[in-house]
Amino acid sequence: MLDLLNDLLWSKVLIVALVGLGLYFTIASRFVQFRYFSDMFSIFAEAFQRQPGQLSSFQALMLSVAGRVGAGNIAGVAVAIMLGGPGAVFWMWLVALVGMATSYFECSLAQLYKRREADGTYRGGPAFYILHGLGQRWLAVIFSILLLVTFGFGFNAVQSYTVATSLHDTFGVPTWASGLALVGVIGLIIFGGIKRIASMADVLVPIMAFSYIGMALVVIGMNVSEVPAVLTLIVKSAFGLEPAFAGGIGAAILMGVKRGLFSNEAGLGSAPNVAAVAEVKHPAAQGIVQSLSVFIDTILVCTSTALIILLSGVYQPGSEMAGVVLTQNALAAEVGEWGRIFVSTALLLFVFTTLVYNYYLGENALGFFSSKRALLQVYRVLVIALVMWGSMQDLSTVFGFADVTMGLLALVNLAAVTLLFKTGLRLMRDYDNQRKAGVQSPVLDPKAYADLDLDPAAWPSKAKSESADARAELAHTAHQR
Repeated sequence: MLDLLNDLLWSKVLIVALVGLGLYFTIASRFVQFRYFSDMFSIFAEAFQRQPGQLSSFQALMLSVAGRVGAGNIAGVAVAIMLGGPGAVFWMWLVALVGMATSYFECSLAQLYKRREADGTYRGGPAFYILHGLGQRWLAVIFSILLLVTFGFGFNAVQSYTVATSLHDTFGVPTWASGLALVGVIGLIIFGGIKRIASMADVLVPIMAFSYIGMALVVIGMNVSEVPAVLTLIVKSAFGLEPAFAGGIGAAILMGVKRGLFSNEAGLGSAPNVAAVAEVKHPAAQGIVQSLSVFIDTILVCTSTALIILLSGVYQPGSEMAGVVLTQNALAAEVGEWGRIFVSTALLLFVFTTLVYNYYLGENALGFFSSKRALLQVYRVLVIALVMWGSMQDLSTVFGFADVTMGLLALVNLAAVTLLFKTGLRLMRDYDNQRKAGVQSPVLDPKAYADLDLDPAAWPSKAKSESADARAELAHTAHQR
């Protein structure tokens, strides 16, 4: 049954939905992810600013990158190449580029419909824009259940299994020992709440991402003359023009889309839960920042893994070497045996931050149903138990189950974003118009959205005066000139 559902979802429905809707969002928004690409970095600089007691836009970005960059970037890319050939990498790129637009809209909507909690922090995500934007509580409940099961439980077990297996293969560490170590450190962080989680992410994530990309650049530098041939191989294989490689065009598309979504999560509905917690002046600004995390995940980190594998010469069509072992062997072939240790260490960091991120998504889903602390503590204990359990299991069934729930999660979220797309465009145009008028940091005027079910505590009317002050200052400057 799991195989049947996976085949239906991934080989038919989701390929059309993800790529088709991503293209639609891209064209209808006049390529918003490319129009604002250079601005991502100036907004990124502003993202370090934070209000006391609130998460900054930068922390929300690092938290979402922590979740996106995980086992999928090291083991998932290797699996995609083994089963779909080098051409799978091309389709991962395509899913990421159009997914940047999808991520922009889902994260902007999450910011718009966020709610302020009693402790002053924010909570939001697809369940909230489904409830307050579409008025469909039943669909919001379904989404929250799927989010809780997929990330809070299923993916945590998968990530734990991946890192325990890698450490066992490289260092001979018993899987139960890896599980205990993960449980101990993760327990300290998740019982500290979202602020401790975010403070962990904004330190670890830049270190691990740039270190891994730096290693890939070393490998590229060692094989620079072969890079054009490898890139040509990726493109030709994507369209079935390299019959020597496994699977042909069908397998390349299937594995590229499937592993691409697993890696960058654009359209899945996970990142909006994190995007909503940041303190920003305009929802679209956080949408722009969050689309950058898709670029970092797939175009930078996944491509790094693909080039390490394909430049090393270790990969051979039909080989049974799979997952993280392929990546480890590829790097070891280039830089020596310490490369195997480097991959295991990188994977440990990637998986660790993803486990914490997955926990938070489950907590956010649980918070949609109840704010009782006792229920939250039970959830935390269950997460820790599943991390331990996952480190000692063969997770083929769990992987299959998580793939099904991930697919259903994406369908629910994509349907909601499509139905709220006009509101997303309205936000985008408001931001565009303020930027055209010369306002460097556009501000949301909640009175202009009085017809929507927004939380006045999350978007107080003072935003109106800030926006007015910015426009008045601009007019005064123009008058003096």
